[in-house]
Amino acid sequence: MSFNAKLTDLLRTDPRFVDDNGELVLAAVHDRAWKIDRALVKLLLSDADIKAKFFEEIDGYWIFDGNRFIDYTAQKNFLDNSYTRFKNRIGLTIGGKFLREGGEVSLVWPYKDTVLEGGQTNEEEKRKEIFFNEVLAQDEINRLLDPKVLANFARWTAKGKQAVKDFKRDENGVIRENLIIKGNNLLALHTLKTQFRGRVKLIYIDPPYNPDTQTNTFAYNNNFNHSTWLTFMKNRLEVAKELLTKEGVLIVAIDDNEQFYLGAMLNELFSEHEVHCITIVHNPRGIQGTNFSYTHEYAFFVIPAGKKSIGDRKIKKEDIE
Repeated sequence: MSFNAKLTDLLRTDPRFVDDNGELVLAAVHDRAWKIDRALVKLLLSDADIKAKFFEEIDGYWIFDGNRFIDYTAQKNFLDNSYTRFKNRIGLTIGGKFLREGGEVSLVWPYKDTVLEGGQTNEEEKRKEIFFNEVLAQDEINRLLDPKVLANFARWTAKGKQAVKDFKRDENGVIRENLIIKGNNLLALHTLKTQFRGRVKLIYIDPPYNPDTQTNTFAYNNNFNHSTWLTFMKNRLEVAKELLTKEGVLIVAIDDNEQFYLGAMLNELFSEHEVHCITIVHNPRGIQGTNFSYTHEYAFFVIPAGKKSIGDRKIKKEDIE
């Protein structure tokens, strides 16, 4: 038996890695490999040849080389019936079924199983971002996302700035004041979970647009490529989802640089919601550039399935014009 056949048969013994027809789903295997799945590692260690191929011994310990394993199994000729490295994801058919029937499309990018703090020391200071892997850096992630103490509160009224001794709360103890929190949004969102989980009706996010230009002067740490940007957004959208009520709505502003990446991710993270992309014309004359002159940006509306977001609101004729 060839090495490829032996490895394929071994992976098929895990029901997580096969479809209804018994075919190996490499995308599922790779997803577990990225996460250093314990069951997968144990399975690969059970065969001496496979162990020698994908593990390295260091001081008596066997270390799994996940990158080598993924690169090897992603080769075009690894599966006899594979015509691309993502055969089970983007082929026209999967096991004789059309792609739309199998629901086999998912958004996969490097660092998907990591947390990115995404902050900066000063308002316009960029820094090298650190990726915290969910398996290898769990302690660091726990420290990062544990609730933080918020300091330097002040209340602004018609009479000016006042000291804050306590918050105004309702009969259930929920804060009933408008709050502005200045700081890292990932830390702030996780700090708010205990008080506001499942209580927020509307979340509006205006993230960095991540334009691929040398003239980018956006005053946020905007030094992300597509994969890093997706990780940055995923970390924040996941906690935002926890804060929403069952009928809560999420709105995310974006432009063409990340619009289609963001749409795919929102459909994955909010699979039980409706995701609508609305075009917003904000500059009819167009933003001048070397090629196309864009007149618009976008806003994604994420609403509960079957829930009307506008309802019976009537729009005046002059507003339409």
